[in-house]
Amino acid sequence: MLIAAPDTRDANILVVDDQAANVALLEQALSQAGYTRVTSTMNPLEVCALHRSNRYDLILLDLQMPDMDGFQVMEGLKTNDCDPYLPVLVITAQPGHKLRALQAGARDFISKPFDLVEVATRIRNMLEVRLLYRRLEQHNQQLEAAVQERTAELRESDARYRSLTELATDWYWEQDEYGNFTKVSGPVLEMLGIRVDGLADDPPHAGSRPADGWNDAERCALQAAVEAREPFLNFVFSRINADGSRQSFQVSGEPMFGAGCKFLGYRGIGVEIRAKG
Repeated sequence: MLIAAPDTRDANILVVDDQAANVALLEQALSQAGYTRVTSTMNPLEVCALHRSNRYDLILLDLQMPDMDGFQVMEGLKTNDCDPYLPVLVITAQPGHKLRALQAGARDFISKPFDLVEVATRIRNMLEVRLLYRRLEQHNQQLEAAVQERTAELRESDARYRSLTELATDWYWEQDEYGNFTKVSGPVLEMLGIRVDGLADDPPHAGSRPADGWNDAERCALQAAVEAREPFLNFVFSRINADGSRQSFQVSGEPMFGAGCKFLGYRGIGVEIRAKG
């Protein structure tokens, strides 16, 4: 799946620093870069609640602040269950804090004093990754919803099919690639003189002769259509029972094919033809 790089200028950004001069400088740099949704706070105690309410795409977080430092803020942000991705770009003047910040979950860092070109580049790069991550998350949610909807439709369709086959006077059948019955509804096996319990334990082969009395010419014609993988419509075949009575059946079927045109078997419907009067 290919997702185009997002336009980061509409990203929701929070600046967190206890120094008003730093906040003003970062806000100005972000404004000049075209970012339109920038807010700030000088109180680190507010960050977690603000992020829960606003789901920021990026938090520029100073590490050295009174009352609650940046490491403590990141620990608090990790408890936000609705957003497992920690969108934090830390700001520090201490080189030794960079590795610790990354280990604590920060995605990147900005060094003090600020290099505005570096600031703009790191912010843009991080926002592209963040917004792509969010798009992927949304795509996965949409895909999951579509799968659930399709599954529900298939279940409903299967329920309708089962209801119709139970009510229908015709019978439905499926055979695998070897001619074994794999699914039947209605009295098809009894009509053809095949034991019903054989379906689950030892499926009979379509080419076998389940009972004497079949019209060989008709059965050969039907078998030829099957071997040629051809559909057949309203094919009539019959048999003479031991008591001399005659039974006729009408059957329609079509071949089933899978990936790579692999033959999977046949499925179809049929009905016993009863004499009128």
